[in-house]
Amino acid sequence: MPFDLNILCVGAGYVGGPTMAVIASKCPNIKVTVYDLNQERIDAWNSNDLPIYEPGLDEVVKSVRGKNLFFTTTEAYKEADIIFISVNTPTKTYGTGKGRAADLKFIELAARRISEVVTTGSKIIVEKSTVPVRCSVALKKILGACSTEGGAKFQILSNPEFLAEGTAISDLTKPDRVLIGGDKDEAGQAAVAKLSSVYENWVPKERIITTNLWSSELSKLVANAFLAQRISSINAISAVCEATGADVDEVANAIGQDSRIGPKFLRASVGFGGSCFQKDILNLVYLSQQFGLEEVAHYWMQVIELNEYQRRRFAQKMIHTMFDTVSGKKIAILGFAFKKDTGDTRESSAINVCSTLIEEGAKVHIYDPKVTKQQMLIDLEGHITDSKVLEKLPQLVTVESSAMAALDNAHALAIMTEWDEFKTLNYPEIYAKMKKPAFVFDGRAILKPDELRAIGFDVFAIGKPTNKEEF
Repeated sequence: MPFDLNILCVGAGYVGGPTMAVIASKCPNIKVTVYDLNQERIDAWNSNDLPIYEPGLDEVVKSVRGKNLFFTTTEAYKEADIIFISVNTPTKTYGTGKGRAADLKFIELAARRISEVVTTGSKIIVEKSTVPVRCSVALKKILGACSTEGGAKFQILSNPEFLAEGTAISDLTKPDRVLIGGDKDEAGQAAVAKLSSVYENWVPKERIITTNLWSSELSKLVANAFLAQRISSINAISAVCEATGADVDEVANAIGQDSRIGPKFLRASVGFGGSCFQKDILNLVYLSQQFGLEEVAHYWMQVIELNEYQRRRFAQKMIHTMFDTVSGKKIAILGFAFKKDTGDTRESSAINVCSTLIEEGAKVHIYDPKVTKQQMLIDLEGHITDSKVLEKLPQLVTVESSAMAALDNAHALAIMTEWDEFKTLNYPEIYAKMKKPAFVFDGRAILKPDELRAIGFDVFAIGKPTNKEEF
């Protein structure tokens, strides 16, 4: 059947794949093509085993794939009316801005390829990747090089994603807002209206916010910075609670009742992770430094430093509690993903904690229902710097197929991801199988310490009062 509009998305990752699947499902009159150079990834999107796990994603993809949603390694720039750029923008690991600035090489490569292939007609180019403020200027310059008289014409829009892994499909189908930034001239506003019309197929018009390009680009960084700031704030208070005997959940509930504060993102934990929070804050820090705003940069850097402190504090608490040595001890690690309902391990606190324990000689047995053994080993190998420890990694790390296997004969268990199944494990049976004293370290505060103590466990939970005789 003929389609009213052709959309192409460059990049078949965590953002591009789900976003395009939802657009296709909500807009049967629009042809949506997802393009990626990675053949293995595209093959997975075309299979029954999708390359990423998101609740509800499988059903959405299968309902429209082959109808108006297509995954391919074949370029389709010329046919597209709207081209989304949704490629990876990791923190730079080299050169100027190393460790802070976003690496825009994939954005630039995509723009240069578009400028080479598209030589006539008009295209709307949409920044879907998280980018630093004024990235649109670079895109305009690259694409504008071919916008000569009679050549192709491009309009650049910013349309940042506001997805949380584990709830991405509901975030896309029922978004709090859709943000579109564009130039304020007539052509720019026409492009904004065209992209807005796509979202208006299922998003109420009052939830579609339009701004200039730079406000849209900055809003994405600021949104993630504010969310991470709340997590680091409550994690800082969790340390105070442990020292004073207060309960961080009770404190969070009390302050969350204040309408000026609200209850969201006040859940203390071993630290935030994921692909966005740290990367976007570092990007904001670098941006502030570039404009000479050192105090601003220092303020936001504290959010990341507090997150690192929380991870170190948790690992050191484990070591100190277990008589200042974990060498040769079996420690069950329950969860490796950075949060539940995803297989994503990027910046997961489990990587930091496991690495510390392994470097101390512990034998870690890891179970996560969605993370592969290969991914766990890649993450640990990338984080551990001691070559002697890396040589012994196969002897120090075991990936288990169940929580109970990981817990058998363990000296301690550590909850690193808040998977629901960990709440309902048979803890009396687990206690009977573990070495004594049996230690529980709850990095997500999902268990009930008093009930575990009644069984016989020695328990430490983030932000919770402790039994001083235990610790």
